[in-house]
Amino acid sequence: MVRKKTVSAEPEWVRVASVGDVLPDRLLPVNTDAGPVVLARVDGEVYALEDRCSHQDYPLSAGDLEDGQVECAFHGARFDVCTGRATQLPAITPVRTFDVEVRDGAVYLRLG
Repeated sequence: MVRKKTVSAEPEWVRVASVGDVLPDRLLPVNTDAGPVVLARVDGEVYALEDRCSHQDYPLSAGDLEDGQVECAFHGARFDVCTGRATQLPAITPVRTFDVEVRDGAVYLRLG
């Protein structure tokens, strides 16, 4: 008898940091199987964005976090941390966001 391995269609939750590492008004770059991600804490909540500016592929983690937006250090494009929406030129395309859960003092992302 041959048994087939069942593959789940559910995206995997992966621990990427301790919640204490994600400081208010700071950006924290982390590496994942889905590529580089930047974490940000805004109003007590942790958010995760792809760590690449949609304008010219520079790391957003090199920029600044202010008023719930991350500003790319290279050309000034801005993105809403909660939604990934581009809010200032030269970027017009949003950046990918990831679902975040905080459990037992750790930050988990849903990758996939």
